[in-house]
Amino acid sequence: MSGLIIILLFFVFLALAIPVAVSLGIVSVLPGAMDDSFTASATFVIRSMVGGIDSFPLLAVPMFVLAGVLMSHGKISTRLFDVFSYFLGRLTAGIPAAVIITCLFYGAISGSGPATVAAVGSMTIPLLVELGYERDFSTAIVAVAGGLGVIIPPSIPFIMYGLASGESVSQLFIAGIIPGIMIAILLIGYAYYYCKRHGEDKRKIESKIEELHQKGLWRVLADSFWAILSPVIILGSIYSGVASPTEAAVISVFYSLIVSLFIYKTIRIGELWQFLGEAMRTYAPILFILTASMAFSRVITLMQVPQLVSDLILSNFTNEIVLLLVINLFLLLVGMVMDTTPAILILTPILLPIATAIGLNPIHFGVMMVVNLAIGFVTPPIGVNLFVASSLTKIPVVQIARKAAGMIVLFLLALLLLTFVPSLSLLLL
Repeated sequence: MSGLIIILLFFVFLALAIPVAVSLGIVSVLPGAMDDSFTASATFVIRSMVGGIDSFPLLAVPMFVLAGVLMSHGKISTRLFDVFSYFLGRLTAGIPAAVIITCLFYGAISGSGPATVAAVGSMTIPLLVELGYERDFSTAIVAVAGGLGVIIPPSIPFIMYGLASGESVSQLFIAGIIPGIMIAILLIGYAYYYCKRHGEDKRKIESKIEELHQKGLWRVLADSFWAILSPVIILGSIYSGVASPTEAAVISVFYSLIVSLFIYKTIRIGELWQFLGEAMRTYAPILFILTASMAFSRVITLMQVPQLVSDLILSNFTNEIVLLLVINLFLLLVGMVMDTTPAILILTPILLPIATAIGLNPIHFGVMMVVNLAIGFVTPPIGVNLFVASSLTKIPVVQIARKAAGMIVLFLLALLLLTFVPSLSLLLL
């Protein structure tokens, strides 16, 4: 059975709405079942599944998921938003800008795009609507800015890419800082243009900001201090060498627990079992996909699929610029129909050899891949952020996507800059 047939069968199974993990498991077992001489027997596939998740870096994922759940229920995003609104609220597009920066900071806590949309959107979308902003615009800006959660470190997709490629997760985190900030600035620029064109209800905004100013700067900073400190502690422990990304993820769990329980007192000890269950329900599907994709990647490696695809692409596209555009287009299409985790785990072994063959730094390529798939978070039909945002406001996904089109164009512009200006990703390394 050829590698091409295996890949085609995988997409056929996806089209039939068979779950990704099950589809990967089936196509991983098929070559050994059809050919007794093939190395990857059913036993080999099962061992690959178990061995693939026996990884210390992988432990960071459930820990960051749990930390995100605790911080969401602990109202960390509310404190972050208040402090940014205090300083920016009276400026044109100041409130939408505060939402975008809150997504940036919350992404530096949770490492997840959908978690960022859920935590920040549940609090900010009703407020934006109350202050006179259109409901679909408010929803769209949170959905798109939530994509920053997988670019700004710590990022679960960067952990997955590091696992699939063997590259340093810490270096990937550092490489994501400038791209994340750059995209946030572009989104703020779009919000400014939109608010200039459509106007704002300054009276309502001034009334809301005045409430914050009456509390006083020091009170607002004191209330937000522990929320702002959380990404500093998490990322500082990684970059200073005090902790690995996995250890920092565990630190983030204990930090969020202590702050929410004893400082903000927004959660109770009796609720912890509920939060653990929520984190498990979030992580379990990722784990099943992860185990199956590990086996799949080993099977296609044995079938020399990465080499075949690499030879096919490199023989047909000799111009480096065209090749990079083709890779980006392919990743964008994949991001539209597949979740980030399986996409990274499946495509990294296939595309990374092509990238390195034309001289791309693997860290730079990792940033390219994650930004591409982050755009997939806000593009139908699978755009997870769109569905999360839609669940918060009951606005149809297509309507949110239409309103987000201008911001997606800026995201694509950022992708092109990151692709052809590697120093944007590698400057801090």
